[in-house]
Amino acid sequence: MIAVNPMDSASLLAAFGALGVLVVIFAESGLLVVGFFLPGDTLLFPAGVLCAGSGQQAPRLELWQVLLCAAVGAVAGAQVGFLLGRRGGRALLARTSNRRLTEGMARAEKLLARYGYGKALVIGRFIPMLRTVLHPAAGALGVPTRAFTVWQVVGGLLWSQSLVLIGYTLGSSVPHIDDYLLPLVAVVVALSLLPLLAEARRTRRDRRSSSR
Repeated sequence: MIAVNPMDSASLLAAFGALGVLVVIFAESGLLVVGFFLPGDTLLFPAGVLCAGSGQQAPRLELWQVLLCAAVGAVAGAQVGFLLGRRGGRALLARTSNRRLTEGMARAEKLLARYGYGKALVIGRFIPMLRTVLHPAAGALGVPTRAFTVWQVVGGLLWSQSLVLIGYTLGSSVPHIDDYLLPLVAVVVALSLLPLLAEARRTRRDRRSSSR
């Protein structure tokens, strides 16, 4: 039996390949609570790297399969999350004692109010943790289904395909890049946290301005 760590992208890819990408991205894109603890950016990027072969080694994953599974997981997961939020999101959030979930809901509501449906749904895809709660939050807040569907598809495809292709491009151009996957994943995590840091800084600045 293969021991699989659902928090470890290398373990997931080794055990399930492209199918693991589909399942994890689906859950991370819309299943509250569960999605918070799953890798998203840190799964798509290494998957892209593993699609690139070298002169000595064949690709360990098929690029078209990873791209397809990433797209299906991102789009379908967001749509399911939206429907769950539409049918019972507010009741769930009213009962929850999970601080991270409550804060994520507040951040998602603020993002939708500040940028509008389209911009918020595209930007939110690139922000860890927020993208998990954003789609159920959109359902709970009454975002129109047609507008949500159009923009979540745009955001989901931009996010999922770009990360896989960046990993593939680096894997194809840099010899033995898979030897440096851990440092590269750390860089991806750091970059993905920049929008959260920028938002926190903007919030503090707004609070100072309002207190004057």
